[in-house]
Amino acid sequence: MGRIRQSGNPRPCRPVSRAFRPRHSGATVPSLTVENYVKTIYQIVSSQDGQAATTGQLAAALDVSPGTVTSMLKTLDAARLATHRPYEGVALTRAGRVLALRMIRRHRLIELFLLRTLDMSWDEVHDEAEHMEHAVSDLLVDRIDAYLGHPDVDPHGDPIPRGEGESLQPPKEEPARSLAACEAGTSFRLTRVLDQSAGFLRYLTDSGLVLGATGEVERNPDGAGLMRVRVSKRVLSLAIEAAGKLVVAEA
Repeated sequence: MGRIRQSGNPRPCRPVSRAFRPRHSGATVPSLTVENYVKTIYQIVSSQDGQAATTGQLAAALDVSPGTVTSMLKTLDAARLATHRPYEGVALTRAGRVLALRMIRRHRLIELFLLRTLDMSWDEVHDEAEHMEHAVSDLLVDRIDAYLGHPDVDPHGDPIPRGEGESLQPPKEEPARSLAACEAGTSFRLTRVLDQSAGFLRYLTDSGLVLGATGEVERNPDGAGLMRVRVSKRVLSLAIEAAGKLVVAEA
């Protein structure tokens, strides 16, 4: 699924009765905090083959205390967005999955829009998209999607969910192969970056390892937890741990 995208410290949890903001029509829409939680639960569960997310995992991903997570899970359970069983973990209901996919779709399309239209770099768009994804309407997101030509992936290679409303489908995940698993002599093309922290992306840019870049593994391992790759005319020594965050296809 890719790296779990974090939005920093979410707003303090609200009581159940205030977990949703009312529309003028009297209906309700999820609050920013609810949206962040369901998106994070979805990403954790997807990254571990459907296994329920734990309170500890959510606390670490959202940078909040386990007690805060427990309170919020009660809210999600009451809203029928998730099911939480103590000591077993939390999973999303169908409604929760639809909401999570809607937020992921918004985020990834906004990232690509910012990169293509405002010439922002791939290490800048994540934080901006985190703020904007809660404010834009589905109509605007659909217009952005059409304007961009219905792209399949965002600037980091993450697939974009397709469909509308209740028909939203999970993004198609291609079989992943990390650069760290490639043997010497393997020609590769970088297709996805799992660690999307700004510092790591800037490091990749400086190294010439941008999305679509091609290269060849010269030696793996290269000693001391390193591997050596050639990208264009440059020879790079990468930490095996860092290479494990790069998804590649054969070039």
